[in-house]
Amino acid sequence: MMRALRLLFLGLLAIVLIALALANRDIVTLRLLPAEAGSFLGYSWSVQMPLFLVIFAGVLIGLLIGFVWEWIREARLRRTASRATRKANKLEAEVKTLRHEKDGPKDDVLALLETPAR
Repeated sequence: MMRALRLLFLGLLAIVLIALALANRDIVTLRLLPAEAGSFLGYSWSVQMPLFLVIFAGVLIGLLIGFVWEWIREARLRRTASRATRKANKLEAEVKTLRHEKDGPKDDVLALLETPAR
């Protein structure tokens, strides 16, 4: 059921994106700087491409910026989880050590008697 819903959603998304691309096929000029600033600095980079490519590129760049932003924002949570995991492992090792020591003799005198003679 979920697979069918996912495929239906992806199909609808594809239809919308294709319709958007077909409606925005006009060629536009994409400039790095405004024309006045480019002529003042002596550098005016520009490229001509269909409008739908500009729209799709803007969406993809926005998604990438969002993913990087969230990854940086969650770094503190990953660091805290890593520290908690290390602490839990250390405490488990300590519990194993204490259980091993607990299994030994219960009395100091018995411990002296059980130690091998040299």
